[in-house]
Amino acid sequence: MAAPLLETRGLRVKYGNVEALHGIDLAVHAGEIVTLLGANGAGKSTTLRAISGLLRPSGGEIYFDGRPADGTPAHERVRLGIAQAPEGRRIFGTLTVQENLDLGAFTRTDRDGIAASQAWIHRLFPVLEARRAQLAGTLSGGEQQMLAIGRALMAKPRVLLLDEPSLGLAPLLVKSIFRTLRTINEEAGVTVVLVEQNARAALKLAHRAYVMEVGRIVLEGPAAELASDPKVQAAYLGGKARG
Repeated sequence: MAAPLLETRGLRVKYGNVEALHGIDLAVHAGEIVTLLGANGAGKSTTLRAISGLLRPSGGEIYFDGRPADGTPAHERVRLGIAQAPEGRRIFGTLTVQENLDLGAFTRTDRDGIAASQAWIHRLFPVLEARRAQLAGTLSGGEQQMLAIGRALMAKPRVLLLDEPSLGLAPLLVKSIFRTLRTINEEAGVTVVLVEQNARAALKLAHRAYVMEVGRIVLEGPAAELASDPKVQAAYLGGKARG
């Protein structure tokens, strides 16, 4: 098998004197969708923030495309090909939808490529084109999530980090967004690392999964196998798997 596109080795992160990650080993190959599962406080979001450069690790290593990335500033990681749609969306509410998308391409200078990315995002999320002049803060929660994903895609990432994209959304909208994530992965070949509380939906979408507990990985494997694991079913799927 080819070397991982994204890898962490013994990744540790501290908040003050409290260690939140206790040596995380992840391997994500190009073209995969990998999900991180776990209860609140397990360290899933901390892992993503360390990978994207928003948190400085206290130990361990991060590799991207075979090269060390842990000393690279966050904006340079975007240039390398790592983009994140953060938990809570974090769109710029006082800017328009168009201005938010423009900011997503701040590392790029290829005008034709930027225009092509925007056209693709408008095809993925037609509402963003319809509301391009609207202030982002006036969008619905689902529309804001679409904008957060679209803004990240404007960087033309090789790896898209997604933190709780279904948070606060109605079930039908969650299904729609997850279908679009599959399209992003299959159509553009974007590798996805997904943190998601909706474990059933995440395991259905992902190729592989890691289960985290209090800053450690306790299970890993193909998503379909973990969905059938009694421990995973009891802890995250409400008992016996359905459908």
